[in-house]
Amino acid sequence: MSEIKLNVIKPSVNNLTVRVFLRAAGLEFSEHDVFGQTRQAEFLARNPAHLTPMIEETGLPRGALWESCAIMQYLCNKHGLEEFYPTDPARRAMIDSAMFYLIGTFYPYLARATYPLLGFPQYPGEVGHSDADAPSKEAARMAAVEAIAEPLSVFQSFYIGDQPFIGGNKPSIADIRFACTLEFLAVIDYPLPDWAKKYMANMEETLGAAYSEPAADVRGYISYVRSKAA
Repeated sequence: MSEIKLNVIKPSVNNLTVRVFLRAAGLEFSEHDVFGQTRQAEFLARNPAHLTPMIEETGLPRGALWESCAIMQYLCNKHGLEEFYPTDPARRAMIDSAMFYLIGTFYPYLARATYPLLGFPQYPGEVGHSDADAPSKEAARMAAVEAIAEPLSVFQSFYIGDQPFIGGNKPSIADIRFACTLEFLAVIDYPLPDWAKKYMANMEETLGAAYSEPAADVRGYISYVRSKAA
């Protein structure tokens, strides 16, 4: 039996991140689809935040860990995966910064822009979650779409620069988180700049089936959503 139990909801890019990472890192794990189960008592007893992805492992203080970046950081530290998460303080700081910038700035814009079309619930306190009329919600969504361009350009100019990846010549955990996040932009036909298209192609070519196989679940869901809207 695998030491790492991974609980996922497959259409999610947050879940895709850890699904790709575990495959790319070559770690032994078992994967469990918990769609429709995260609010059940058994799941909540292990994970009161009802979030995925979540790993379960005996070495963890509470037996479980969620948040995609934290999971990757933990497993890299535990297994000495230097190629994905370098121990050099300066290089690691850039990877941490890229992930935190994604989670804190880029992803909120992306969620507001894509979640309404994906059929995902938005967060309390936001226009999309309120009782505002449809035109107001769409105006808020479009404002988020327009806001994506700035943080996206920051990844190119600051975090990637003249390197192939944030991690340099090879993908890091920040690259996996970033590339997986970009997958959701397909649902809104977002015009990715040429550098981002090349970056995504390089990620998939470099990681191979470790990326493309789990990414097929997200892409399939996006295709389904788009077909329903047509």
